Amino acid sequence: MILYLHGFRSGPQSWKARSLAARMAELGLGDRLWCEQLPVSARATMALAEAAIAASPRPPTLVGSSLGGYYATYLAEKHGLRAVVVNPAVLAPLSLSAYLGPQTHLYTGETFDFTPAHIDELRALDVPALSHPEHFWLLAETGDEVLDYRHAVARYAGCRQTVLDGGDHSFTRWDAYLDPILRFAGLIP
Repeated sequence: MILYLHGFRSGPQSWKARSLAARMAELGLGDRLWCEQLPVSARATMALAEAAIAASPRPPTLVGSSLGGYYATYLAEKHGLRAVVVNPAVLAPLSLSAYLGPQTHLYTGETFDFTPAHIDELRALDVPALSHPEHFWLLAETGDEVLDYRHAVARYAGCRQTVLDGGDHSFTRWDAYLDPILRFAGLIP
């Protein structure tokens, strides 16, 4: 099972989520993907993800993009799970402070107010140090225009890392890593 956690203002309609879902369906693994619209509240997101983890017949692998990478790190540490973090927001409370106020979901068009209380909820999920770096795989592109990839390289030191020159925050080489991610998750040989 893979739990895909999307980024801030994103959703299951994102290119990465749809591409992963299509590849898993192609391999007959469509029922092994959990990818929901995550609430704005980190607390509500954790409740949703925790329920999915509890319902999974086997320990799932987390795949998190941007803010989803921050969430995946917290959940992987808490539950001893494996996680692929893609251009992760390692300083989410700090980097998302610039987005306080009215926001719009990129795919649903829904508007919401991002508040200091949301930042506090994110701060509560901070993981000071990784206790099992072998559980993590960092995928990052140096051309990320939203987050400084060097923060992720430092944060996930000792973990498996794939850092590619160029690209952008969307992780432009995503499709080339779908099968390797499925292998990391133990879903294909």
